[in-house]
Amino acid sequence: MSDIRLDGKVALITGAGSRGGLGRAMTSALVKAGARVAMVDVDAASLDDGAAEMRQAGGNDCVTTIVADATVFADAERAVRQTIDSLGGLQVLINNAGINPRFSFWELPPDAWIKTIAVNVTGPFLMAKAAAPHLRQQGWGRIVGVTTSLDTMLATMPYGPSKAGHEAFMSVLAKELEGTGVTANVLVPGGAVDTAMTQGLGYDANALLRPEVMQDPIVWLASNESDGFHGQRIIARRWDESLPIDKRLEACAAPIAWPQLGRPSQER
Repeated sequence: MSDIRLDGKVALITGAGSRGGLGRAMTSALVKAGARVAMVDVDAASLDDGAAEMRQAGGNDCVTTIVADATVFADAERAVRQTIDSLGGLQVLINNAGINPRFSFWELPPDAWIKTIAVNVTGPFLMAKAAAPHLRQQGWGRIVGVTTSLDTMLATMPYGPSKAGHEAFMSVLAKELEGTGVTANVLVPGGAVDTAMTQGLGYDANALLRPEVMQDPIVWLASNESDGFHGQRIIARRWDESLPIDKRLEACAAPIAWPQLGRPSQER
């Protein structure tokens, strides 16, 4: 486990409620590193359960819970405002909330497409829109998007296209945040993870990653040690704490959205 400390840092994580989910695993890691976390979810019961778990490890003041729908801008603004009011600031936004319905194109109900795009693309945009002015004004911040592998983007409907949209958004956002002191990066597990999202999809349980794979890299991304690391995607499965940071990043990081696959500008 990382020995980085995050004392004084405040993070907001969407999709933080689900037991056994990536959001709860990342919340746990940040709390254990000394950060305080606003856990945001649409499910009040899961938030209460998750907060009780976190408080056992980090004390009564380590988390606050916010029931909010990231696809509604008023909720996104309220979540940011409530985080600042309750925890005294905001330095780190982690856009983790996502849904994963699986259909063929022919069977995909339009409402399922619309909802998936809303949660997986519009939600991260609205949360960043609500948080970025505060982060930029203070001159330091982190926005982390949880997307997926290119193979998954090109193979699953409607999840893949929605995550491709999130990835592209993060690439453009990184360019617009250049020089502000606020970094934008992507963190992906590096394979299918044993969460509620993969249940019933035919995966071999023994081959699935554990949600805890996200913990060490998210702590580093949230820390001062990642100053200057910007516009990159980290594959958590390849994160190796035994390596020096330069070698570690060489093994697990690359620019967001695979720009090397694009055509030269004159061919566009």
